[in-house]
Amino acid sequence: MAPDPTVPPSPVRSGPVRSGGSDPIRDFFRRPVFLSLTIGIPFCIFKLLFGLTAIKTGNGGIGPGLAIIGWGIVIWAGADVILNTGRIVLDLLNRPAWFEYCTIAEAGRIFHRPNAFLALDTLLTFSIICAMLWSGWIARLDTVGSYLWYSATTLNLISLSLVSLYTEFRVS
Repeated sequence: MAPDPTVPPSPVRSGPVRSGGSDPIRDFFRRPVFLSLTIGIPFCIFKLLFGLTAIKTGNGGIGPGLAIIGWGIVIWAGADVILNTGRIVLDLLNRPAWFEYCTIAEAGRIFHRPNAFLALDTLLTFSIICAMLWSGWIARLDTVGSYLWYSATTLNLISLSLVSLYTEFRVS
């Protein structure tokens, strides 16, 4: 699918961002490889673990409806992993991507608002994190799932903090 010419380019939608060396750190923080590895893939891990926990919980007696919803979330997470991996590969090849970071943002192209739909995906993912924590489902993760959750959380939060610190020092 070719990029929509009616949607203005943004750092989130474009390929590798380069400013000609004027601010290489900012350029790195805006690259799809950085965004996918620190936001996209961790969000996929949260979705995947939530979906798998819903399947396990649904099959454990609550009902098949929860398991079916869980499978839908697992498929959603898998599709988003493919999109983020594609963005990483294309960025490393110095090629622009013709697709978004996630399926919801891809659907947002229909309305010429992929970034708004990307924000919706972020809200849904944060809601998944809260649901895992507040429901107590986080305790249902096995050792591998727990370490995946810890890794995704650490990567996401530390990278956000680094970008915030850099931005603050750059402005002051």
